[in-house]
Formats: sequence, structure tokens, C-alpha cells
Amino acid sequence: MDRIELYRIFTRVIETRSFTKAADTLQMPRSSVSTAIAELEARLGTRLLNRTTRMVAPTNEGEEFYDRCLGFLAESEEMEAMFRSASRRLEGRIRVDVPGRIGRLILAPALPGFLSLWPGIRVELGMTDRTVDLVGERVDLALRVGPLPNSGLRARKLGEIAQINVASPAYLAQYGTPLAPADLDRHWQVAYASPSTGRVADWEWRDRGRVQTRPVPWRISANSAEGYIACALAGMGLIQIPAYDVAHHLAAGELVEIMPDHRAEPMPMHLLFPGSSRPLRRLTAFADWMEGVLRRSLRQ
Repeated sequence: MDRIELYRIFTRVIETRSFTKAADTLQMPRSSVSTAIAELEARLGTRLLNRTTRMVAPTNEGEEFYDRCLGFLAESEEMEAMFRSASRRLEGRIRVDVPGRIGRLILAPALPGFLSLWPGIRVELGMTDRTVDLVGERVDLALRVGPLPNSGLRARKLGEIAQINVASPAYLAQYGTPLAPADLDRHWQVAYASPSTGRVADWEWRDRGRVQTRPVPWRISANSAEGYIACALAGMGLIQIPAYDVAHHLAAGELVEIMPDHRAEPMPMHLLFPGSSRPLRRLTAFADWMEGVLRRSLRQ
């Protein structure tokens, strides 16, 4: 088996943590995957994987070799594309994951412009509010909003998203308008529950440059931005939300900003790439395009 094919099989085993799953995604017999790994380890003279009856995990050498393989395979793909016609110079699949509201309101409407520039690229757009596993789910590029954990992924910061406090006119007519965080004990919030952990976030605001938080009573929670906004529109409580998310509701008078001097911290926005190697040119092209679209939309 040639070297590039061995590397492809090895990286797929690492990403799926399974010989069987790797074989399924590569559409080849499991025995061929096992033989390829044995051949690769024999060529290198070192063990790359620890195998148990339940899972496969890389050794320290396997982790290091995996990073090198990603770079080698990316360069190989770039070299193969060098002499294709200019109109099809960038081709292939891109798997992208973005928060649902950003995908629906901003990126999906703008995608025809990208595809007209690069007709050879096929975009698989995932839209979810949960945190996806880029390596395990084979995602090429993800947009994350909020603080980043120390994941080892490569990140490009795109800027910050302003957050505002809003409520429906019906809610304010019934409960009054809070003017400061001290008023929140007499109000209800729609609680936002993390789709990953279920934890309900406290109310947040900046006071003289410092972030303050406090719990606010709630009767209903939502674990998606769509549900969160829908509950606020229905008059069930106050919410803290990125300004772009409710711009049209504010313009229509369906929601009203409250406590403008006590906003939460802006949320950082990053593009994340798996692996440590330089990204493929098609990923860079898509990332550059996405950055431009987001900056224009959020500035407006």
C-alpha cells in the first residue's frame, strides 16, 4: 500500500477511535485497515496506537505523527490541485459548523455569493448551538461565540458581538421596566440553559469595568437561541442576547432594550480549525469570505 494511503487510513483511525468506524467511512474491509496500521508501524519502527477491546487511542508517538500526517496530506492535496484550470482551482468539500441563528440569518443568505466565486467547492453547513467535536465529527471549520476553552485547536479571532438586554412590551406593561440590576429581584428572566451542560447562566453586566453577575428568578428555560427569543417575544421574561439576533424584533417594536447602561460583556467570536498544520487553501478562502460577511453584518 502506498504511503499516502497509509497516512489517510491512520488519520481516520485516530479521528474515529475505531478500526471498524474507520473502515466504514473509508468503505474498505476492517482487515485492510488493521493491515495498513500494522504496515505503517513496521515501517516507522514504533507503536502508534494502543488497542483495547473497547477503543483505540494514540500513543505519544501516534499523537505527534498524526499532526505531521495532517500537514503532509494537506500539502499533497494542494499539490494535486496546482495545475487544474483556474475556474476550478479550489475544489472539494468543506464541513462547516456555526451557531444556528448566525447560520440562518447571516451565512446561508450570503452563501450564493461564495459558491459563485468558487463553483468547485461543496459546502456542508451544520447549524447547531451545541459545541461540536471538530476532530471526532470531521468538521473542517467551526465558528464559536464566547470564551474559548484551551482545546489546542487553531483559532482566528473575528471580533466581538455586542450583547443587549431586552423584553417584550407586554412583559414590561405587566411587571414594569427595570432600570438597574438591583431591580432584577422583582422580575423574571427567561433562563438560558447550556445545550452542552444544562447549566443556567446568571445575569451579567459590567460595572466600572468589572463583570458582575447575579441569579434572576425564572419559570422557563430554553437551550437554543430560537427558543430563548421565542419565550421573550411571548412575554415570559427578560433576556440577554446578541444585538444582531433581535435587530428586526427591535425595529418592529416586538422587543424593547432595557438597562442599556448595564450590558453584559461583548462575546468574542473565533473561527476554529482542527490540527496544527496550515489549513487547505479552500478552507482559507472560505474563512476569509466568512470573516468579511460576519464583520459587515455585525457592523450593520
